[in-house]
Amino acid sequence: MDFHRRYPDRIVPLLRDQNLGIMHNFEATLGACRGRYLALLEGDDYWTSEDKLQRQTDFLDAHSDYAICCHRAQIVQETGVNEEAVFPSLPAGPYTLEDLLKGNFIMTCTVLYRRDSGGKIPGWFREMKLGDWPLMVLAARSGKIRLMDEIMAAYRMHTGGTWTSRTPSGRLQESIKMLHALDRELGFRYSDTIRRTIAGFYFDSATISRRDGKRFETAKHLLGCLCSGGWKLRGKRRSLASFAKFSLLGN
Repeated sequence: MDFHRRYPDRIVPLLRDQNLGIMHNFEATLGACRGRYLALLEGDDYWTSEDKLQRQTDFLDAHSDYAICCHRAQIVQETGVNEEAVFPSLPAGPYTLEDLLKGNFIMTCTVLYRRDSGGKIPGWFREMKLGDWPLMVLAARSGKIRLMDEIMAAYRMHTGGTWTSRTPSGRLQESIKMLHALDRELGFRYSDTIRRTIAGFYFDSATISRRDGKRFETAKHLLGCLCSGGWKLRGKRRSLASFAKFSLLGN
């Protein structure tokens, strides 16, 4: 509130009488924004460059065919900063919606995007456990994505995080659920790409279940992988056969 009193034309607190839940609050906050561009920063992350927003704004001002501008982030673990832990590792440059459907390479704390690019938030968005990836996909319908090479933010990973506190298997299943919703939202125009990504997530889930000795779970994830075209995953056929053998015969 102190910042609001000092900068009433810039800082606008959105105070709630009751807990709306993460996704409902996220959607309502986006709806309250009025600027040309939106930058996202969640409570446990932070920006590390004073001119981050200016550089991203300058880029989008000069490139009308881009909807999103993002950059790299330093990963900060509970044990401290690992200078080598930087995301994403992809080359800097232009990317597309289809690239984003292959895997999320945009950290929430790194993004600046055009407010009018995302359109109306669909109803299914509120039911998801992750919002940054689908939000960026929806925005990328309006233009390209620019990944800058610079590290201008820090992303915290800790056991209290709403996403990182979930089990690896839980995160994979929520991602699969979200991708199915996105497939419908995009009119099934990117189904081949989405199915390959889903197949990879099912494969990773089967790997976890196999490691933990869970035959039924392994079989379920194997079936999901195969139904999504998982037999086409490069270099995975031997592992798929191993999952099938474990599901049928056990150790």
